[in-house]
Amino acid sequence: MHDQVFSWKKFEQTPIVGILRGYTLETVIKIIPAYLKSGFYTIEITMNSPNAVTSIKELVSSFPELNVGAGTVCSMKELAEALNAGAQFIVTPIINEEVISSCVSAKIPVFPGAYTPTEIYKAWSLGADMVKVFPATQLGTQFIQDIKGPLKEIPLLPTGGVSKQNITDFLNVGCQGVGMGSSLFDKNLIENNDLVGLADHFKSITSVLKR
Repeated sequence: MHDQVFSWKKFEQTPIVGILRGYTLETVIKIIPAYLKSGFYTIEITMNSPNAVTSIKELVSSFPELNVGAGTVCSMKELAEALNAGAQFIVTPIINEEVISSCVSAKIPVFPGAYTPTEIYKAWSLGADMVKVFPATQLGTQFIQDIKGPLKEIPLLPTGGVSKQNITDFLNVGCQGVGMGSSLFDKNLIENNDLVGLADHFKSITSVLKR
């Protein structure tokens, strides 16, 4: 484990968790400078990516200003690997009580995935710092608004289906942040090694938050 801890201050400046799934270390290292320069501070490497542990270690070591987390953590084995690599926060697509309680004990922010009001409340009651509402595509902002009625104290992180067009809609109904994957990390730009185009794309998203 490393000494760097998750910075809530940086996350609140740009409340977006960028999700990198399936990319190699070489690709990840190439795109992070533009990501940071565009005003993003929080990145999630999913544990089902090639050499995810190595990518997490490298990012923690090379980019101390970045919040580096592990995603798709579904087991205690994956949690141990992620924490040993220096992950500063943990994201899960499911509610694994053992994973959540271990993160709470270690004071590592954890954002478990949930879908229904019961699941959202359960994740929160187990100690989640934010609850990842997933997949948000199917639910939309009206669902979030409905959830926030009785459960307004629970910080929500809708993920899946969040785009430049609807980020502010989610934030305006009370979400603490959003998770973004393919809509943030444009596959065509990355595959074509168009780092200038990718930087412009990143900036177009952060500019939406500044309006």
